[in-house]
Amino acid sequence: MEHHSFTTLRWDGHALVILDQTLLPVEERYIRLADVSSVAEAIRSLRVRGAPAIGCAAAYGLCVAALTSDAVSVEGLLTDVEEAARVLGATRPTAVNLPWALERMLEVARHGHETAGEVVAALVAEADAITAEDYESCCAIGRYGAELVPDGAGILTHCNAGGLATAGYGTALGVVRAAHEAGKRVHAYADETRPLLQGARLTAWELKALGIPVTLSCDGAAAGHVAAGRVQLAVVGADRIASNGDVANKVGTLGVAIICNHYGIPFYVAAPRSTIDPRIASGREIPIEERSVAEVTSLAGTQCAPEPCGSLTVANPAFDVTPAELVSAIITEVGVVRPPYAEGLARALAQEG
Repeated sequence: MEHHSFTTLRWDGHALVILDQTLLPVEERYIRLADVSSVAEAIRSLRVRGAPAIGCAAAYGLCVAALTSDAVSVEGLLTDVEEAARVLGATRPTAVNLPWALERMLEVARHGHETAGEVVAALVAEADAITAEDYESCCAIGRYGAELVPDGAGILTHCNAGGLATAGYGTALGVVRAAHEAGKRVHAYADETRPLLQGARLTAWELKALGIPVTLSCDGAAAGHVAAGRVQLAVVGADRIASNGDVANKVGTLGVAIICNHYGIPFYVAAPRSTIDPRIASGREIPIEERSVAEVTSLAGTQCAPEPCGSLTVANPAFDVTPAELVSAIITEVGVVRPPYAEGLARALAQEG
């Protein structure tokens, strides 16, 4: 059985080092990001992706900004760090973990430091804390979620919500991983996840590396797997959860939820509390990122559709919103939240730990 370890991101004392996910599964290359523009480009181009991992990367991006600033005063350094937060915050609009992490880092930076060196040290310590907390949160999500997985279950996944999308353990795949580590016989069914194939390139690669049985299929095969009785539950991650339980996740997630609802199997969402946005009432308020049409009209650099012009247009929403009524439960690091979500999510956010 193959087992292989990888590191999604780490701080080397001076710069952020990430596994370039755009090169997987063909090449496993780590790149060093030593300036803010490089961190921003890595987030925008999906070299680092997944809501929790984006938050961690952005936190370290502010550390990079502080270390590369020419400012000698605390005030000047804060100005540079705040500008970096604006640049990083504009990279991707849907994942709420990004502004959450940046706001947390800025609060620490503004906390009455007497020297620029103190600001830098405080930022690095806070980014380290955000990353460590994310790993621990994902481990807890895995433990709570594993209790929902029957022995021998087929588990449908969509996109990648594993160690590659987090500080290292995973949310949705953390559930699969924890069930496997607990000795349960599980078999994952991974959607390829067009147009960027995160399920094919990343989830299949990650589960194979962990030695967990996985069947990779095109997105259109998911309904057939469920209908044939091969799948007993679905678990996905999330980029933003509204206070009513509506969930934004990679485009195609809504279809998975509808399939599960039709065939009467659980559809679970696994996410840390940093993904919950209590400031918005419903999924209608979640901004949906629209990405380049070239991601749809080309595949691995080869054109696979006509170029849009005349009567042909191409849409490439990166996410869709699954309404709360299709979500069986939301698995967080403080426990499993079930409907009604408005009350349950508010309680989860209010809990210590």
